[in-house]
Amino acid sequence: MKKNHGKLTALLMTAALSFGLMACAAPGGTVQEAPGGQAQEEAAAETGTVYKVGICNYVDDASLNQIVDNIEGQLEKLGQENGVTFEISYDNCNADANVLNQIIANFIADEVDLMVGVATPVAMAMQSLTEGKDIPVVFAAVSDPEGAALVESNDAPGANLTGTSDFLDTNAVMNLIFANDPDAKKIGLLYDIGQDASTAPIEAAKAYLDDKGIGYVEHTGTNVDEISLAAQAMVSDGVDAVFTPTDNTVMTAELTIYETLANAGIPHYTGADSFALNGAFVGYGVDYANLGVETANMVKGILVDGNDPASTPVMTFDNGTATVNTETCEALGLDLETVKAAFEPYCLRIEEITTAESFE
Repeated sequence: MKKNHGKLTALLMTAALSFGLMACAAPGGTVQEAPGGQAQEEAAAETGTVYKVGICNYVDDASLNQIVDNIEGQLEKLGQENGVTFEISYDNCNADANVLNQIIANFIADEVDLMVGVATPVAMAMQSLTEGKDIPVVFAAVSDPEGAALVESNDAPGANLTGTSDFLDTNAVMNLIFANDPDAKKIGLLYDIGQDASTAPIEAAKAYLDDKGIGYVEHTGTNVDEISLAAQAMVSDGVDAVFTPTDNTVMTAELTIYETLANAGIPHYTGADSFALNGAFVGYGVDYANLGVETANMVKGILVDGNDPASTPVMTFDNGTATVNTETCEALGLDLETVKAAFEPYCLRIEEITTAESFE
Protein backbone atom coordinates (compact mmCIF):
# COMPACT_ATOMS: atom_id res chain seq x y z
CA MET A 1 0.00 0.00 0.00
CA LYS A 2 1.12 3.54 -0.62
CA LYS A 3 2.29 5.53 2.30
CA ASN A 4 0.04 8.48 3.14
CA HIS A 5 2.05 11.46 4.35
CA GLY A 6 0.40 14.15 6.45
CA LYS A 7 1.07 17.78 5.70
CA LEU A 8 3.16 18.01 8.83
CA THR A 9 5.31 15.02 9.75
CA ALA A 10 7.52 15.56 12.76
CA LEU A 11 10.28 13.01 12.41
CA LEU A 12 13.11 12.03 14.66
CA MET A 13 12.94 13.52 18.17
CA THR A 14 9.77 15.15 19.41
CA ALA A 15 9.24 17.79 22.04
CA ALA A 16 8.84 15.19 24.75
CA LEU A 17 12.30 15.79 26.15
CA SER A 18 11.17 16.28 29.73
CA PHE A 19 8.73 13.36 29.78
CA GLY A 20 11.15 10.43 29.83
CA LEU A 21 11.38 7.81 27.15
CA MET A 22 9.57 8.31 23.85
CA ALA A 23 6.80 5.75 23.29
CA CYS A 24 4.55 4.76 20.41
CA ALA A 25 1.57 2.53 19.89
CA ALA A 26 2.51 -0.87 18.52
CA PRO A 27 0.17 -3.09 16.50
CA GLY A 28 -2.56 -4.45 18.73
CA GLY A 29 -2.62 -1.39 20.95
CA THR A 30 0.36 -2.21 23.17
CA VAL A 31 2.81 0.56 23.99
CA GLN A 32 6.50 0.22 23.43
CA GLU A 33 9.53 2.47 23.54
CA ALA A 34 10.32 3.99 20.14
CA PRO A 35 13.67 2.81 18.76
CA GLY A 36 16.42 5.14 19.83
CA GLY A 37 14.00 7.26 21.86
CA GLN A 38 16.22 7.78 24.90
CA ALA A 39 19.29 8.44 22.76
CA GLN A 40 17.36 10.97 20.70
CA GLU A 41 16.20 12.83 23.81
CA GLU A 42 19.66 12.89 25.34
CA ALA A 43 21.19 14.19 22.09
CA ALA A 44 18.54 16.87 21.70
CA ALA A 45 19.00 17.91 25.31
CA GLU A 46 22.67 18.55 24.59
CA THR A 47 22.18 20.79 21.55
CA GLY A 48 18.51 21.74 21.34
CA THR A 49 19.02 22.38 17.63
CA VAL A 50 15.94 22.01 15.42
CA TYR A 51 16.07 22.32 11.63
CA LYS A 52 12.80 22.85 9.79
CA VAL A 53 12.74 21.09 6.41
CA GLY A 54 9.93 21.51 3.89
CA ILE A 55 9.57 18.64 1.40
CA CYS A 56 7.26 18.91 -1.61
CA ASN A 57 6.59 15.96 -3.90
CA TYR A 58 5.39 16.45 -7.46
CA VAL A 59 2.97 13.55 -7.78
CA ASP A 60 1.96 10.38 -5.97
CA ASP A 61 3.80 7.52 -7.70
CA ALA A 62 6.06 4.64 -6.76
CA SER A 63 9.28 6.35 -7.87
CA LEU A 64 8.83 9.67 -6.10
CA ASN A 65 7.22 8.17 -2.99
CA GLN A 66 10.23 5.89 -2.64
CA ILE A 67 12.51 8.92 -2.73
CA VAL A 68 10.49 10.75 -0.04
CA ASP A 69 10.41 7.69 2.21
CA ASN A 70 14.18 7.36 2.03
CA ILE A 71 14.81 11.07 2.59
CA GLU A 72 12.69 10.92 5.73
CA GLY A 73 14.27 7.70 6.98
CA GLN A 74 17.81 8.94 6.42
CA LEU A 75 17.11 12.28 8.10
CA GLU A 76 15.81 10.37 11.10
CA LYS A 77 19.04 8.38 11.24
CA LEU A 78 21.22 11.46 10.74
CA GLY A 79 19.35 13.35 13.44
CA GLN A 80 20.06 10.61 15.94
CA GLU A 81 23.73 10.46 14.94
CA ASN A 82 24.25 14.22 15.10
CA GLY A 83 22.11 15.13 18.09
CA VAL A 84 19.73 17.40 16.16
CA THR A 85 16.08 17.39 15.18
CA PHE A 86 14.94 17.55 11.56
CA GLU A 87 11.34 18.72 11.77
CA ILE A 88 9.74 17.86 8.44
CA SER A 89 6.77 19.46 6.75
CA TYR A 90 5.65 17.30 3.82
CA ASP A 91 3.14 17.96 1.06
CA ASN A 92 2.29 16.75 -2.44
CA CYS A 93 1.08 19.14 -5.13
CA ASN A 94 -0.30 16.35 -7.37
CA ALA A 95 1.07 18.08 -10.48
CA ASP A 96 -1.03 21.19 -9.83
CA ALA A 97 1.01 24.37 -10.32
CA ASN A 98 -1.30 26.50 -8.19
CA VAL A 99 -1.14 24.01 -5.31
CA LEU A 100 2.64 23.80 -5.73
CA ASN A 101 3.05 27.56 -5.42
CA GLN A 102 0.85 27.61 -2.33
CA ILE A 103 2.85 24.83 -0.67
CA ILE A 104 6.08 26.72 -1.25
CA ALA A 105 4.48 29.93 0.06
CA ASN A 106 3.48 28.01 3.19
CA PHE A 107 7.04 26.76 3.64
CA ILE A 108 8.32 30.34 3.37
CA ALA A 109 5.71 31.58 5.87
CA ASP A 110 6.71 28.77 8.24
CA GLU A 111 10.33 29.95 7.95
CA VAL A 112 11.75 26.57 7.00
CA ASP A 113 15.53 26.32 7.06
CA LEU A 114 15.67 24.37 3.80
CA MET A 115 13.34 23.10 1.08
CA VAL A 116 13.51 19.79 -0.76
CA GLY A 117 11.90 19.68 -4.21
CA VAL A 118 11.17 16.21 -5.58
CA ALA A 119 11.13 16.24 -9.42
CA THR A 120 11.98 19.00 -11.89
CA PRO A 121 8.77 21.11 -11.79
CA VAL A 122 8.96 21.38 -7.99
CA ALA A 123 12.65 22.32 -8.06
CA MET A 124 12.03 24.99 -10.68
CA ALA A 125 9.17 26.51 -8.70
CA MET A 126 11.26 26.53 -5.52
CA GLN A 127 14.12 28.16 -7.37
CA SER A 128 11.83 30.93 -8.60
CA LEU A 129 9.92 31.57 -5.38
CA THR A 130 12.99 31.56 -3.10
CA GLU A 131 14.96 34.01 -5.23
CA GLY A 132 16.36 36.73 -2.98
CA LYS A 133 15.58 34.71 0.15
CA ASP A 134 18.13 32.95 2.33
CA ILE A 135 16.51 29.51 1.96
CA PRO A 136 18.66 26.78 0.40
CA VAL A 137 16.95 24.29 -1.91
CA VAL A 138 17.98 20.67 -2.41
CA PHE A 139 16.30 18.99 -5.36
CA ALA A 140 15.81 15.26 -5.90
CA ALA A 141 15.37 13.31 -9.14
CA VAL A 142 15.95 16.16 -11.58
CA SER A 143 16.98 14.48 -14.83
CA ASP A 144 18.75 17.45 -16.44
CA PRO A 145 19.59 20.19 -13.91
CA GLU A 146 21.63 22.20 -16.41
CA GLY A 147 19.03 21.91 -19.16
CA ALA A 148 16.34 23.08 -16.74
CA ALA A 149 18.56 26.07 -15.85
CA LEU A 150 18.56 25.09 -12.19
CA VAL A 151 22.36 25.15 -11.99
CA GLU A 152 25.15 26.77 -13.96
CA SER A 153 26.89 23.41 -14.07
CA ASN A 154 26.54 20.14 -12.20
CA ASP A 155 30.04 20.56 -10.77
CA ALA A 156 29.47 24.13 -9.56
CA PRO A 157 25.76 24.96 -9.16
CA GLY A 158 26.48 28.64 -8.58
CA ALA A 159 23.34 29.43 -6.59
CA ASN A 160 21.65 28.55 -3.32
CA LEU A 161 20.53 25.26 -4.81
CA THR A 162 21.92 21.78 -5.50
CA GLY A 163 20.67 18.22 -5.35
CA THR A 164 20.54 14.77 -6.92
CA SER A 165 19.95 13.88 -10.56
CA ASP A 166 18.37 10.75 -12.04
CA PHE A 167 20.01 11.32 -15.41
CA LEU A 168 19.20 8.39 -17.71
CA ASP A 169 21.66 6.69 -20.04
CA THR A 170 19.19 6.28 -22.92
CA ASN A 171 21.55 4.32 -25.15
CA ALA A 172 21.90 1.70 -22.43
CA VAL A 173 18.13 1.13 -22.44
CA MET A 174 18.12 0.98 -26.25
CA ASN A 175 20.85 -1.65 -26.10
CA LEU A 176 18.61 -3.83 -23.93
CA ILE A 177 15.78 -3.63 -26.46
CA PHE A 178 17.94 -4.98 -29.27
CA ALA A 179 19.80 -7.45 -27.07
CA ASN A 180 16.45 -9.07 -26.33
CA ASP A 181 15.04 -8.67 -29.85
CA PRO A 182 17.72 -8.13 -32.54
CA ASP A 183 15.02 -8.18 -35.23
CA ALA A 184 12.93 -5.32 -33.82
CA LYS A 185 11.87 -3.02 -36.66
CA LYS A 186 9.60 -0.42 -35.05
CA ILE A 187 9.93 1.13 -31.60
CA GLY A 188 7.26 3.12 -29.79
CA LEU A 189 8.23 6.23 -27.83
CA LEU A 190 5.69 6.81 -25.06
CA TYR A 191 5.98 9.97 -22.95
CA ASP A 192 4.48 13.26 -21.81
CA ILE A 193 5.70 16.03 -24.09
CA GLY A 194 5.44 18.49 -21.18
CA GLN A 195 7.80 16.54 -18.92
CA ASP A 196 11.29 18.08 -18.81
CA ALA A 197 12.65 14.69 -17.73
CA SER A 198 11.62 13.22 -21.09
CA THR A 199 12.96 15.83 -23.49
CA ALA A 200 16.63 14.86 -23.69
CA PRO A 201 16.13 11.05 -23.44
CA ILE A 202 13.53 11.03 -26.22
CA GLU A 203 15.86 13.00 -28.50
CA ALA A 204 18.67 10.60 -27.61
CA ALA A 205 16.42 7.63 -28.41
CA LYS A 206 15.54 9.09 -31.81
CA ALA A 207 19.21 9.66 -32.60
CA TYR A 208 20.05 6.09 -31.60
CA LEU A 209 17.26 4.63 -33.75
CA ASP A 210 18.06 6.88 -36.70
CA ASP A 211 21.66 5.72 -36.55
CA LYS A 212 20.53 2.09 -36.69
CA GLY A 213 17.96 2.76 -39.41
CA ILE A 214 15.11 1.61 -37.15
CA GLY A 215 11.65 3.14 -37.48
CA TYR A 216 9.77 4.64 -34.55
CA VAL A 217 6.41 6.17 -33.69
CA GLU A 218 5.62 8.65 -30.94
CA HIS A 219 2.49 8.74 -28.80
CA THR A 220 2.14 11.16 -25.90
CA GLY A 221 -0.30 12.10 -23.15
CA THR A 222 -0.59 14.50 -20.26
CA ASN A 223 -2.68 12.38 -17.88
CA VAL A 224 -3.56 8.75 -17.16
CA ASP A 225 -6.46 8.62 -19.64
CA GLU A 226 -4.37 10.06 -22.47
CA ILE A 227 -1.46 7.73 -21.74
CA SER A 228 -3.88 4.79 -21.78
CA LEU A 229 -5.09 5.83 -25.23
CA ALA A 230 -1.48 6.27 -26.33
CA ALA A 231 -0.66 2.71 -25.20
CA GLN A 232 -3.61 1.39 -27.19
CA ALA A 233 -2.34 3.32 -30.21
CA MET A 234 1.05 1.60 -29.81
CA VAL A 235 -0.74 -1.74 -30.09
CA SER A 236 -2.58 -0.61 -33.20
CA ASP A 237 0.71 0.57 -34.72
CA GLY A 238 2.25 -2.87 -34.22
CA VAL A 239 5.41 -1.70 -32.49
CA ASP A 240 7.94 -4.31 -31.41
CA ALA A 241 8.80 -2.55 -28.13
CA VAL A 242 8.01 0.68 -26.26
CA PHE A 243 10.50 3.01 -24.60
CA THR A 244 9.65 5.50 -21.82
CA PRO A 245 12.27 7.56 -19.94
CA THR A 246 11.88 8.77 -16.33
CA ASP A 247 8.51 10.31 -17.12
CA ASN A 248 6.27 10.90 -14.09
CA THR A 249 3.06 11.02 -16.12
CA VAL A 250 3.66 7.59 -17.63
CA MET A 251 4.88 6.33 -14.25
CA THR A 252 1.53 7.32 -12.74
CA ALA A 253 -0.29 5.48 -15.54
CA GLU A 254 1.85 2.33 -15.60
CA LEU A 255 -0.51 0.21 -13.50
CA THR A 256 -3.23 1.09 -16.00
CA ILE A 257 -1.31 0.33 -19.20
CA TYR A 258 1.06 -2.55 -18.51
CA GLU A 259 -1.47 -5.27 -19.26
CA THR A 260 -2.49 -3.58 -22.52
CA LEU A 261 1.09 -3.79 -23.75
CA ALA A 262 1.92 -7.19 -22.27
CA ASN A 263 -1.24 -8.82 -23.67
CA ALA A 264 -0.25 -7.53 -27.11
CA GLY A 265 3.22 -9.02 -26.75
CA ILE A 266 4.91 -5.61 -26.55
CA PRO A 267 7.69 -5.24 -23.95
CA HIS A 268 7.83 -1.87 -22.22
CA TYR A 269 11.38 -0.64 -21.47
CA THR A 270 11.55 2.22 -18.98
CA GLY A 271 13.90 4.50 -17.08
CA ALA A 272 13.42 3.34 -13.47
CA ASP A 273 12.80 0.20 -11.44
CA SER A 274 9.51 1.63 -10.16
CA PHE A 275 7.99 1.23 -13.64
CA ALA A 276 8.82 -2.48 -13.46
CA LEU A 277 7.30 -2.61 -9.99
CA ASN A 278 4.08 -1.29 -11.54
CA GLY A 279 4.10 -3.84 -14.38
CA ALA A 280 6.52 -2.67 -17.08
CA PHE A 281 8.76 -5.39 -18.52
CA VAL A 282 12.05 -3.65 -17.69
CA GLY A 283 13.12 -0.67 -15.61
CA TYR A 284 16.72 0.42 -16.09
CA GLY A 285 18.40 3.24 -14.26
CA VAL A 286 18.76 4.96 -10.93
CA ASP A 287 18.25 3.30 -7.57
CA TYR A 288 15.71 5.75 -6.15
CA ALA A 289 16.13 4.46 -2.61
CA ASN A 290 19.82 5.39 -2.72
CA LEU A 291 18.98 8.70 -4.41
CA GLY A 292 16.70 9.55 -1.47
CA VAL A 293 19.40 8.67 1.03
CA GLU A 294 21.98 10.84 -0.73
CA THR A 295 19.51 13.72 -0.96
CA ALA A 296 19.08 13.56 2.81
CA ASN A 297 22.86 13.49 3.23
CA MET A 298 23.03 16.74 1.25
CA VAL A 299 20.40 18.29 3.50
CA LYS A 300 22.42 17.36 6.55
CA GLY A 301 25.63 18.63 4.96
CA ILE A 302 24.12 22.05 4.31
CA LEU A 303 22.25 22.50 7.59
CA VAL A 304 24.55 20.76 10.07
CA ASP A 305 27.98 20.95 8.45
CA GLY A 306 27.55 24.36 6.85
CA ASN A 307 28.21 23.23 3.28
CA ASP A 308 27.54 25.87 0.63
CA PRO A 309 24.89 24.73 -1.90
CA ALA A 310 26.46 26.93 -4.59
CA SER A 311 29.67 24.90 -4.48
CA THR A 312 28.16 21.48 -3.67
CA PRO A 313 28.23 19.39 -6.88
CA VAL A 314 25.03 17.84 -8.15
CA MET A 315 25.15 14.11 -7.49
CA THR A 316 24.48 11.72 -10.36
CA PHE A 317 24.18 7.95 -10.13
CA ASP A 318 25.28 4.84 -11.96
CA ASN A 319 22.59 3.58 -14.34
CA GLY A 320 23.73 -0.01 -14.35
CA THR A 321 20.79 -2.02 -12.94
CA ALA A 322 18.12 -3.66 -15.09
CA THR A 323 15.01 -4.64 -13.14
CA VAL A 324 12.89 -7.28 -14.85
CA ASN A 325 9.25 -7.89 -13.93
CA THR A 326 9.08 -11.67 -13.91
CA GLU A 327 5.28 -11.80 -14.20
CA THR A 328 5.27 -9.53 -17.23
CA CYS A 329 8.16 -11.49 -18.72
CA GLU A 330 6.04 -14.62 -18.51
CA ALA A 331 2.97 -12.83 -19.92
CA LEU A 332 5.09 -11.78 -22.92
CA GLY A 333 6.01 -15.42 -23.51
CA LEU A 334 9.69 -14.79 -22.82
CA ASP A 335 12.06 -17.08 -20.96
CA LEU A 336 13.51 -15.23 -17.98
CA GLU A 337 16.90 -16.92 -18.06
CA THR A 338 17.27 -16.21 -21.78
CA VAL A 339 16.37 -12.55 -21.18
CA LYS A 340 18.89 -12.26 -18.36
CA ALA A 341 21.62 -13.82 -20.48
CA ALA A 342 20.91 -11.32 -23.26
CA PHE A 343 20.96 -8.38 -20.85
CA GLU A 344 24.05 -9.40 -18.89
CA PRO A 345 26.69 -7.76 -21.15
CA TYR A 346 24.87 -4.41 -20.84
CA CYS A 347 24.26 -4.28 -17.07
CA LEU A 348 26.20 -4.19 -13.87
CA ARG A 349 23.47 -6.31 -12.35
CA ILE A 350 19.97 -7.63 -13.04
CA GLU A 351 17.20 -7.60 -10.44
CA GLU A 352 13.87 -9.42 -10.47
CA ILE A 353 10.60 -7.94 -9.27
CA THR A 354 6.87 -8.69 -9.34
CA THR A 355 4.01 -6.29 -9.86
CA ALA A 356 2.90 -4.22 -6.87
CA GLU A 357 1.56 -0.76 -6.22
CA SER A 358 4.47 0.57 -4.19
CA PHE A 359 7.77 -0.44 -2.62
CA GLU A 360 7.68 -1.84 0.90
